[in-house]
Amino acid sequence: MTFQMIHSTDGGNARSPFRIIEQSTGHEVDWINRFLDRECVCRLAKNTLRSYAMDLLHFLRWWASLNDSDAITEGALSATVLLDYLRFQAGHHPQPAAATTNRRVGVVERALRNEFPDTPSPFAPRFHNFYRRRLPLGYGRPRPAQSRLRVKEPKRIVMPLSVDEGGPLLVQFPHLARLGHRRSDAVARTPLQRSHHLKLRRCLTGRVADSVRGKGNTIRCLPLASDTVLLLDHYLRLERPQSCGPALFVSLKGSARGVRMTPAGMRSLFRHHRRATGIAAAHPHRFRHYAEFRTMPSTS
Repeated sequence: MTFQMIHSTDGGNARSPFRIIEQSTGHEVDWINRFLDRECVCRLAKNTLRSYAMDLLHFLRWWASLNDSDAITEGALSATVLLDYLRFQAGHHPQPAAATTNRRVGVVERALRNEFPDTPSPFAPRFHNFYRRRLPLGYGRPRPAQSRLRVKEPKRIVMPLSVDEGGPLLVQFPHLARLGHRRSDAVARTPLQRSHHLKLRRCLTGRVADSVRGKGNTIRCLPLASDTVLLLDHYLRLERPQSCGPALFVSLKGSARGVRMTPAGMRSLFRHHRRATGIAAAHPHRFRHYAEFRTMPSTS
């Protein structure tokens, strides 16, 4: 049995656009799609729904390889299925990150709990802990509760690029290099996440809009430094193709020239610069920390 995720907009806004189906027959996996529909009604972002669908697809392929069926039973939650699924992921080479394992197990547990809400949860020593949970309004005695099945996550510390690594990477971006190190550091310190960069748009007046829509369709204001505005103005006048829609950052080469840049395109861009410079650790997050690292001695 082969399963896949498809994108369909036929169901309207009350159904998840991401569906899990059996590839040969086109049969939908009902218990997964019911959970995705519920999360869609709760107005989760599309990227979150897609992430949930991919995590459940990973579990479904493992479940079908053992049971030759996509149907789930009530005993799946009370037995050691989740613990066996955790062991299955631990046996991969290379192993997935602890955060990835916890996310997958958490999503699967929520989907099973949505299907069988009255089934008691099992207790696995060293994976579950008992604690006391306070009531929502803070009144009354705390109630005993059980933590979710999870593995220990190591603390991640993002190390900035060194000066020897950041210099060659900066040369790969011509406009940043022309601004000089002080101005380029101010541009890199602009508090924009990768998703915010891709959602910036150009107004009809030729200027850059200072707000984007974040998670939950909320409007977020983005403070742009004067050097950042200058750099974007150079980009609009010199590099960005004309008449390619409201998107600010678009593809500049290839058959997709003028099309809005996607997260995959951003990753591909940094992969190209990593190959060109030979700096394997260069990615947007460490590049931002590199700019802050350069300014720390001058501000202390």
